[in-house]
Amino acid sequence: TFNSRDIINTVWAYGKVGHSSPKLFDAITPKVMKKLDTFNSQNIANTAWAYAKVEYYSPELFAAISHEIIKKLDTFNSQDISNILWAYGKLGYSAPELFDAISYKII
Repeated sequence: TFNSRDIINTVWAYGKVGHSSPKLFDAITPKVMKKLDTFNSQNIANTAWAYAKVEYYSPELFAAISHEIIKKLDTFNSQDISNILWAYGKLGYSAPELFDAISYKII
């Protein structure tokens, strides 16, 4: 059984090498969503980045990620935010509430 760290490391590694594995991401996405509330800011940012790197689009996951980021936004550093914005841009996922919250944080 994969714990949160195992899940994060797996998706990050696939993203790092740019290897798309839709079957793996289909299987692991529900696990990510189930454990997302246990992820810290870097884990969330790395997860979003990895999904974007392999171009795996999951609107449900990115909606859940957006919600989690907004809840924990004060814990995100500039690198985390940059990675998140890049991931959402890469996948073309619009999240107005998230983008507004990030704008307020930056300003």
